[in-house]
Amino acid sequence: MAERQYDWKAIAKNPKFVELHHKKTAFLFGWWIFSCVYYFLLPIGAAYTPGIFKVKMLGVINFGYIFALSQFFVSWGIALYYSHVANKDFDRLTRELIDELHL
Repeated sequence: MAERQYDWKAIAKNPKFVELHHKKTAFLFGWWIFSCVYYFLLPIGAAYTPGIFKVKMLGVINFGYIFALSQFFVSWGIALYYSHVANKDFDRLTRELIDELHL
C-alpha cells in the first residue's frame, strides 16, 4: 500500500501550525521552568536552610518529607493541567489544521 506524501515545508509554514507550535512550546517551556525550580528547591533548601526542613509538621513527619511528597502531587497536577489544556486548545488547533489541509 502506498503511503501518502505530505508537503511538510508547507505544513510548517501554515499559520495554524505556527500558532499551535508557539502555544505548545510556550506552555511546555513555562511549566518545565516551574518544574525544575520546584524540584531543585528540595536539595537546595535542605542544604542551605536545614532548620526549615527539620520542623515537625505531623508527629514525626517533618517539613522536608512533606515537601518531598508534594513533588509527586505537583507533578500529577501539572500532568492533569496539561491534559486539560491539550484537550481544549492543542487538539482543537490540530483538528483545524488537519481540516484546512484536508489530510
